[in-house]
Amino acid sequence: MSIREATINDIPELFSVRMSVKENVLNTPALVTDEICADYLVNRGKGWAYEADGKLVGFAIADLVDNSIWALFVRPEYEGRGIGLQLHHTMMAWYFSQTTAAAWLTTDAGTRAEQFYLKAGWRNVGKAKGNEVKLEMNFASWNT
Repeated sequence: MSIREATINDIPELFSVRMSVKENVLNTPALVTDEICADYLVNRGKGWAYEADGKLVGFAIADLVDNSIWALFVRPEYEGRGIGLQLHHTMMAWYFSQTTAAAWLTTDAGTRAEQFYLKAGWRNVGKAKGNEVKLEMNFASWNT
């Protein structure tokens, strides 16, 4: 089991992980193209891949342009093993090594994902579109 920087060659597996999740399902996959994903990995920020059992089982992507977390997903059969937390820690340590600007993300309200982020120190700053909530992590909170 290991975390490494994600590359554009990982994009097919990133999509495979993304489409496998049971929460925060991507209802319109055509809206997230390979080109968009590559832009987040190469130009806008950075991503990490978690490998276990010889395959990519989770990933995370931070966006420095919008100061947001674009993605953090783990295959359902690998949930509960601390993979998401390791990806989160790696991503946020890098993010706050690049900027002190607060990071934000949205996720569906009332989900395990929302609880995961709240437990990791994010705070709810209001509603987003639909059933989503907007969460924020600032530099001071990360460092405590």
